Amino acid sequence: MRKIVLDLAVTLDGYIEGANGEIDWCSMEESMDFPSFLAGIDTVLFGRLSYEVFQKLKPGADKSKEEQEIWQEIDRKTKIVFSRTTAQIPGTQVIQGDLIAATEALKQEPGKDIWMFGGAQLIAAFMESDLIDEYRLSIHPVILGSGKLLFSQLARRISLQLVQHRSFSSGVVQIVYARNRQA
Repeated sequence: MRKIVLDLAVTLDGYIEGANGEIDWCSMEESMDFPSFLAGIDTVLFGRLSYEVFQKLKPGADKSKEEQEIWQEIDRKTKIVFSRTTAQIPGTQVIQGDLIAATEALKQEPGKDIWMFGGAQLIAAFMESDLIDEYRLSIHPVILGSGKLLFSQLARRISLQLVQHRSFSSGVVQIVYARNRQA
């Protein structure tokens, strides 16, 4: 069965974006090997608002060849947007119905793992419904003090098991936890 992998950048104090939606604190370095992560997925999940933000993040011609290649690779993935208000987005599957049933069916389909990109409300709904199988968080060495918290909407405890941890020259620490459903 395919896994849902939450892969996010987060600040040391748990924010996924600043008070004004800024993510300028987020950095990526070659040794993080993001292309290997992308090779292991074939589908990306978005909330409607996070999909709109994602579209604005696409690099222009002024960006590095490596950054453009990463975004091209992401564009080749199946994109699914969960939305209560938007029924159609060209080139993208939109799911408006039962989140749990749709996701369980998606996990049963053949293919690679599925990347939970975000937004915060969708992540919270997936966590509450126990749909996330792996948490891959890149903790950045910055404290924002305000913004959008990753775990602010969680109403229950979730048990995890450490799978991997790595640190990078930028000061970013990446931790990967698997959902421990036996606990």
